[in-house]
Amino acid sequence: MKIQSFKKVLIFLKYLKCFLFFLSFTTFGQATTEKNNRTLLLKITKTKGLVALWDFKEEAGTPRKTYETNEYPLKEMNGTLPRINEGPLSGYSTEFGNNSFLSLPYTETKELNIYGQNQGVTVVAWVKWSGEKTGFVGGMWNEYQDGGKRQYGLFVSLPHYNGKNQVCGHISASGKPTPPFPYSIDYSASKQVVQPNVWTCIAFTYDGTFIKSYVNGDFEKREPELINNTIGFEGYPKGLTQTKNPYFFPNGIGNNGSDFTVGAVLLKNGMGNFFKGQIGGLAVFNRALSAKEIKKISL
Repeated sequence: MKIQSFKKVLIFLKYLKCFLFFLSFTTFGQATTEKNNRTLLLKITKTKGLVALWDFKEEAGTPRKTYETNEYPLKEMNGTLPRINEGPLSGYSTEFGNNSFLSLPYTETKELNIYGQNQGVTVVAWVKWSGEKTGFVGGMWNEYQDGGKRQYGLFVSLPHYNGKNQVCGHISASGKPTPPFPYSIDYSASKQVVQPNVWTCIAFTYDGTFIKSYVNGDFEKREPELINNTIGFEGYPKGLTQTKNPYFFPNGIGNNGSDFTVGAVLLKNGMGNFFKGQIGGLAVFNRALSAKEIKKISL
């Protein structure tokens, strides 16, 4: 009798353990995940000035459309982009790294075509960057066609002008390189580096005067420094010294006609600056968010 009772207790405990595991997975775990996603999405959508928010929940082979509104369909170019079962907004993300990218033609950019002398803009993204080379995340940025159609763009790692492994927010008025240099130098670069293979909220803001870069909601000022690759150019025999974060740029944003792309930009030799890693969210605002607002919607 004692042996049979002991076996019954063991069986009961076994089933109890399975039940508790199931309950924790299906109820508590799921509720927490969904609650966190809903909370973050609500914070973003309630932030004033939101033009577009993509949460990258769509499967490979289909356009990525904006959250709730299903606008601004980003179409895959140069192949397909896998959907990964992981992401901070929808629980999914798009994996970049095979030289494919997403694009929206200039004629369909509508309110994404943000420009003007005193016009602000903010681009925020939730990424897991591989740590490899320069990566374009999103914006209206074309470095080659008609001499350049640059407007605004969010990058990870622009090493040529002191932005290696950092969040870089690029703004252009003319669409072309910054005289007398061969490339556009007008970008902020975060003091913090972006850690590879870790979900990170990256962002930049522009208020018509200053560009600022953020990592996980934090802005850190950089002191004036000598900018790489500027020595010997006309007017700069000893190079250019400037502050990269915030970056002073009072020229405004040009209406230069670029497509809106995610994951790559057009260079002289074709598409390049391919982002490598996962993008789980991308938001564009038509104003400069405050530091408090950036912090609120960060991870």
